[in-house]
Amino acid sequence: MRIISGKYKGLKLAEFNVDGVRPTADRVKESLFNLLYGKIMGASVLDLFCGSGNLGIECLSRGAEKVHFNDISSQSLEILKKNLARLKNPQRYDITNLDYSVCLSRADGYDLIFIDPPYRLEIGVEALKIIGSDNLLNEGGLVVFERDRSFEGEIEGLRITDERKYGKTYLTFFERA
Repeated sequence: MRIISGKYKGLKLAEFNVDGVRPTADRVKESLFNLLYGKIMGASVLDLFCGSGNLGIECLSRGAEKVHFNDISSQSLEILKKNLARLKNPQRYDITNLDYSVCLSRADGYDLIFIDPPYRLEIGVEALKIIGSDNLLNEGGLVVFERDRSFEGEIEGLRITDERKYGKTYLTFFERA
């Protein structure tokens, strides 16, 4: 796992050595950030199920104004903190160790939200419902939902703008309805 572009291009990130933990693959991440070109500079970002911080740190590298990292796993946050410590200059970021629903209940608006929960859990759809109903996405903002199958259905307050498949990974993009 590495940072693809920006200020920290090439930085190798610490990874998990735990079965069942699945960071976003570099190939998927590169395609994702090509699609997000122009949306990151100056953005307020929420990495809701941050794991090692792979996606949020890529945003910091590319000029995000602020990244809020959240994960319920203290083991994930230990890896995240190791990765953030490797950045050369102080960055604007927050770290919380909360259940996703509690994190979202305390959230303000964001320009970009990453939802990449463990595939075996259905909490990503629940997170989308909270984001849509509580209007947590800024005007012109985007939610990126990663999982192992295509998204079906509708989310009140959000609309699907795109969906891409990369091997076994699906990325579904939402904006405010």
